[in-house]
Amino acid sequence: MEFLEARRLTGPNVLWDKESAILDVSCTAAEADHLIPYCENQVRVMLDAVGWQNESITHIRLAGGVSIAFSAPIDALYAASSIAEWAWACCDTEFNDAPAPDFSATVTEISDAIAEEINPPLMALEQAAITNEKSFLWDDDDVSVGLGSGSECWPFRELPAPDAVNWPAIHDIPVGIVTGTNGKTTTVRIVKHMLQLAGKNVGLSCTDWISVNDRIIDRDDWSGPGGARMILRQKDVDVAILETARGGLLRRGLGVSKAEAAVITNIAEDHLGDFGSQSLEELLNIKWVVSHAVAAAGYLILNADDELLVKKSEEFDGTIVWFSLSDGSPIICAHVESGGVAFVYSGENLVRLEGSQREVICAARDIPITLAAAAAHNIANSLAAAALTEKLGLSLVDISAGLTTMSQDANPGRSNLHSVNGFKVLVDFAHNPEAMQALFAMARAIPAKRTSLCFGQAGDRTDEQIKELARSAWSIGLDMVNVAELESYARGRAPGKVFEIIRDELLSCGAREEQIRYFRTESESFDAALEWAKEGDLVVILDLGRDSNVQEKLKNTR
Repeated sequence: MEFLEARRLTGPNVLWDKESAILDVSCTAAEADHLIPYCENQVRVMLDAVGWQNESITHIRLAGGVSIAFSAPIDALYAASSIAEWAWACCDTEFNDAPAPDFSATVTEISDAIAEEINPPLMALEQAAITNEKSFLWDDDDVSVGLGSGSECWPFRELPAPDAVNWPAIHDIPVGIVTGTNGKTTTVRIVKHMLQLAGKNVGLSCTDWISVNDRIIDRDDWSGPGGARMILRQKDVDVAILETARGGLLRRGLGVSKAEAAVITNIAEDHLGDFGSQSLEELLNIKWVVSHAVAAAGYLILNADDELLVKKSEEFDGTIVWFSLSDGSPIICAHVESGGVAFVYSGENLVRLEGSQREVICAARDIPITLAAAAAHNIANSLAAAALTEKLGLSLVDISAGLTTMSQDANPGRSNLHSVNGFKVLVDFAHNPEAMQALFAMARAIPAKRTSLCFGQAGDRTDEQIKELARSAWSIGLDMVNVAELESYARGRAPGKVFEIIRDELLSCGAREEQIRYFRTESESFDAALEWAKEGDLVVILDLGRDSNVQEKLKNTR
């Protein structure tokens, strides 16, 4: 039994929709049977001692242990985290024979922390926002009411009295959320392009940057709740698109409490092994948190080709919109027959279905990022984007115009096909098995005299996963393989170890020694592949590190 972490949950999360403090403990299932009741009792004792008798306690059992959470006032969550730490100290005494903490001293210490941390104007403003039915966002630095163009924001310790706020001028804006394992960034980029083309001022937070229309505010990973809050406080935004990744959902919760529509693209193996996401079921539960924002009044947009999402959908009481690469899907057919809405790939077209209505949006081959319909995963991303933008107010005419003008230059690093000196270069940031399979399928569909692949793999994959990647890669029909060391993704493996596994598996698949080359960096690997290629060839670049400047190199080479 081991303490992992005590932290704040500042929004809807895998346990519930309440702001909370949470305690993560690594333990066996048998140990959890004893830990949970004892720990929850200790938490209740301390909550009562500091005057928080009305707060609630909950827990969730996980593959690697248990998380125990309790609600607390939002202006004292740091103090609440101290309660979680004290509760663990009690458990450590009970189960690991550690020294017992001083109860009286801890009560005094936490009570003092609460007195220092509380912010009555914050609580008053939150209650006023609830009364006036306006959105309320807060963090350590700022507090805001309303969203986007209808928002007002103040420093955390300089808040107005509720009656000083012009509540009739405060309003919300449409919000769309996108999560899932693969396709999140591409989908939000498509949606942003479609909405902007339709004349909207679009705020976007994603893994690569935060922006308003084409104005990039900051380049970084802004796919957590901090990015959501930042974009929702921009006064020149009238619709917001929030890419929402696993890490932020797990560590802090969802950045907003409500949205017009939320997309879950798919659930596949990615970053499994971290506490709280050690299985596909746990990963699904993390992604499913976005459904909380649309349960009461909104749309949950799901991939009907994903079995996990189909099964999980039975728990959702709100309105679902499905998308699928098959119009013959039993899920789609039953949904449409009952009056539901679905977006499907039918024949060669993207089609909207509702009851007996069947409306063609556009041909898949006319969407540039599908590479003439060779990139099936981008057809799926386009369907998800079409469903989301419709629920954000676009017509099918606007949706068609947006999809058919979505260029690969607006989606850098995702399934980009370049023509360079008579040969083609396919670039993608595929970082997990499912994404790589999609890339390899796309590569097979592109005619070429010879094919070269540049890739590497993170050290936190198992040997068998790395071998499976090598087998899948070789099945493309490769003539040359450039394997790069991914030093920043070694995850404890010695230099060259991942390469050895890939090389040995490629040799067992029939590759010759001279067809396998090893490079210290991705940049060196890419340079060598471009020098190797001749007219009619295809170079496939898996740009996992995203620090090789490959996009800039290709622009300068064309």
